[in-house]
Amino acid sequence: MLQIDHLTITHKKDLRTILDDFSFVLNRGDKAVVVGEEGNGKSTLLKWIYDPALVAPYADASGTRTTQGETLGYLPQELRAEDAERTVCEFFAARDGFADAPSKTLARVASQLALPKDVFYGEQRMGTLSGGEKVKLQMAALLLSEPDILLLDEPSNDIDAETLEWLEKLINGWSGSVLFISHDETLIENTANRVVLLEQLRRKTASRCTVANMPFAQFRAERAAAFDKQAQLAGSERREEKKTMEKFRRIQQSVEHAQENVSRRDPSTGRLLKKKMANVKAMEKRYAREHEEMTEYPERESPILIRFHTERTMPAGKTVLDYKLPELRVGERVLARNIELFVRGPEKVCITGKNGAGKTTLLRAIARELLARDDIRACYMPQNYEEILQLDKTPLDYLAPSGAKDELTTARTYLGSMRYTAEEMSHPIRALSGGQKAKLLLLKMSMEDADVLILDEPSRNFSPLSGPEIRALLRSFPGAILSVSHDRKFIAEVCDKVYELDENGLTKQQ
Repeated sequence: MLQIDHLTITHKKDLRTILDDFSFVLNRGDKAVVVGEEGNGKSTLLKWIYDPALVAPYADASGTRTTQGETLGYLPQELRAEDAERTVCEFFAARDGFADAPSKTLARVASQLALPKDVFYGEQRMGTLSGGEKVKLQMAALLLSEPDILLLDEPSNDIDAETLEWLEKLINGWSGSVLFISHDETLIENTANRVVLLEQLRRKTASRCTVANMPFAQFRAERAAAFDKQAQLAGSERREEKKTMEKFRRIQQSVEHAQENVSRRDPSTGRLLKKKMANVKAMEKRYAREHEEMTEYPERESPILIRFHTERTMPAGKTVLDYKLPELRVGERVLARNIELFVRGPEKVCITGKNGAGKTTLLRAIARELLARDDIRACYMPQNYEEILQLDKTPLDYLAPSGAKDELTTARTYLGSMRYTAEEMSHPIRALSGGQKAKLLLLKMSMEDADVLILDEPSRNFSPLSGPEIRALLRSFPGAILSVSHDRKFIAEVCDKVYELDENGLTKQQ
């Protein structure tokens, strides 16, 4: 059992309350998912639960965390900088449980993750591995430590379809408890039996946390129905109030008019009107009390409002890409041969494949070719945002590099549409969450009037609540999209064609 009592976390820089008096119990067998929009404190919550020292540099926290002797296992969202410099062998040597693990255990864990048996002794640096390979190795290290409670921050990021299925089985079959964050809606729907929703309301000046003991799909449906019902009731009450108040104002004005015109020679009528005015005042007070007791309109975080407004129409017959590559290499290592990819008009194309197959390497090479073209306007979102984001700049600097007044006004409007606060617009980009960085790149693309989007794992940092909005946005994009993704909903809802990359090249999937 994991128990959290009266946890409050406040951001040091802008004094924003991330969590306010949050209490929660995670029992054995619980599979709880933490959801919320980007920057709402999901990762901060998991870090604090595992080790409060991890959040101390940027947040103040008060509250208690209690277990009954269970050990915690934590998978961070990003590989630590010091681990990125280590070889695979050095990485595992520094992990609890590895030195004492029998060879059978090592072989079993490697097999579960579809890794080579000798993977633990590799000399490749962790930072040079693919995103999926990094996640797999960190998961292997976590399992070797044999924790009772799993705290998983984005375990589904960058892993291939086969490993996603393994992850679902791991979570569902875990005998202890699991608290995890994920943007993969299919994974959440297939595993979570409890939902913890973190929200930032009123322009991120108020924090709200909702705990629901039900699967995510049911939670989302019931939440939407409850909001609609409350909104309808609030609207109905206000319409009735308007009718009542219009009738009341007519009575009030009638009595006031009669009082103004009553003759001093008619004291009995004056006394009657005074009594009527007293009744009017009593009615006014009663209506004021009833107004205070009316159903409030439901409050929730507003959806993203970004749209692609492109004037560049992509003809259906236009050749966007006719790409041929005899060999795909990383250093001396050949990842694939005889790669051919043809994209025409406004097609939405997705490349899938196993971790380490070279998908990101291939997309990066395609991006270099498309970005150099004059007949199209291409924009690129890499898997590692730091490839193109200057982390010391602010979002305003990035979107309005000239600093001109009109450009700054446009940038603020766009950032506001993606729920950035005024403070966040002026923070260094390095201080933003992964989802906020992803939103920043999408904003840049929408402002540059692109007609070709090159997207490496575009949905990996968007919450399952904003995921449907992102998919609808990309599906309606009037140009071409070339993407790498393992997100099953993204592939099903956005992509026209899907290709799998392996050592023999690209194969179109049915």
